[in-house]
Amino acid sequence: MYKAVWARLSALVCRMRAARDDAGMVTSEYAMGIVAAVGFAVLLYQVVTSEVVAAQLQAIVKRALSAGA
Repeated sequence: MYKAVWARLSALVCRMRAARDDAGMVTSEYAMGIVAAVGFAVLLYQVVTSEVVAAQLQAIVKRALSAGA
């Protein structure tokens, strides 16, 4: 019985170590994630600072302020 319990415990420990070693991203995946996030941020900045979006935002604010008057 002792050997069976020891074998079971050993198997559980090995599975936990394997799961822990595979958890998370490696450095190359972090780099690709950062590149994608920066690309999205640049795209979002370009859209928000464009004249069309700025004009639409101003129109929304003016409409909201004139609605209460």
